[in-house]
Amino acid sequence: MQYRKDRYGNEISVLGYGCMRFTQTPAGVDVKKTEKEILTAIENGVNYFDTAYIYPGSEASLGEILERNNLRSKVKIATKLPHYLLKNPGDPEKYFREELRRLRTDHVDYYLMHMLTDDATWKRLLDLGVGDWLDEKLKSGEIGQVGFSYHGNSDTFMKLLDCRDWDFCQIQYNYLDENSQAGVTGLRAAASKGIPVIIMEPLRGGRLAGGLPKTAAKRFANYEPKRTPAAWSFLWLWNQPEVTCVLSGMNSVSMIEENCATADLAFPGCLTDSDLELISKVVDDINSKMVVPCTGCRYCMPCPRGVDIPGTFAALNRTKYDGYFNGIKDYAMSTSVRKNYTGVKKCIGCGKCEKHCPQGIKIRDMLKYAGKKFEGPLFKVGTGVLQKIMKY
Repeated sequence: MQYRKDRYGNEISVLGYGCMRFTQTPAGVDVKKTEKEILTAIENGVNYFDTAYIYPGSEASLGEILERNNLRSKVKIATKLPHYLLKNPGDPEKYFREELRRLRTDHVDYYLMHMLTDDATWKRLLDLGVGDWLDEKLKSGEIGQVGFSYHGNSDTFMKLLDCRDWDFCQIQYNYLDENSQAGVTGLRAAASKGIPVIIMEPLRGGRLAGGLPKTAAKRFANYEPKRTPAAWSFLWLWNQPEVTCVLSGMNSVSMIEENCATADLAFPGCLTDSDLELISKVVDDINSKMVVPCTGCRYCMPCPRGVDIPGTFAALNRTKYDGYFNGIKDYAMSTSVRKNYTGVKKCIGCGKCEKHCPQGIKIRDMLKYAGKKFEGPLFKVGTGVLQKIMKY
């Protein structure tokens, strides 16, 4: 196992354990099976475990397993404040106490604002006293470091980076999202500020491991050295020195052993130019199946009306290769489940974006198409409910 350092010099395993996908049974988490998997991971050097208040049974199962095996001191726990559930100034303490009880610990090493969407949301949290509360917890040692997890575009991510002197952050990033979500632009911006970056969705929910187009899968199969698509995805991330830790939702011993073996190779610069060219061709194979030939270059931005054009097109494309549900979820997170709506209904058809698009995309037509595909009556109801939950 290779390790990289957090902001204060502590070693974090380059492979982190994402605890959202513990195997579930009708009675809840399969603790016996999960225990074998967690012990295997720790034996192979994994020391970073990422959970959250809203992951069903995750915090409680992790806490039980670590306590029973006397392993709390050997690992670092990251969990998250469900800020979208906060109503009163006393709520952060209430939820945090429940998390400590579930995790059977007296402190959390890394504490994130879960799915922080924009700077307006952060201001609302400051108005509730969350900033002062976090500072008190840092001072007492009950929280080791404070960060945030994020889904959305790079422009908003940049603003969030400046909202606080963050200790770390967590973003969705993989070779297909290099120029969407926070993207490589956000990754490098965080690193330039000395903020370690934790990576989630390195395989796009498993799509980059088992759901590739046949042409892409064949490229990997015929290439030397022989590696699985998952291994190539991880190494592409670890090749970048700005990446601190990559989370994987591992739920089998064999998957853990394979990922840990790959993590032994996780050096910055571990891929050759030929390796990177291979992955670039795989991206081309995937993009050839896309609805919109958008590369995420962002030359169309900023939109004078605030429409998130690259985010909308990335969501459209995801419906093609990853299913409609995942596409509309991306669209909602990027445009609608936030204080300031950035969806297609804001488009006035001015055409400014099309003048700058290197791909010659008929952006206005595609935004109209996206509106028909995504923004139906159910979408309006669903995002309205989420906005109420998250206090927008």
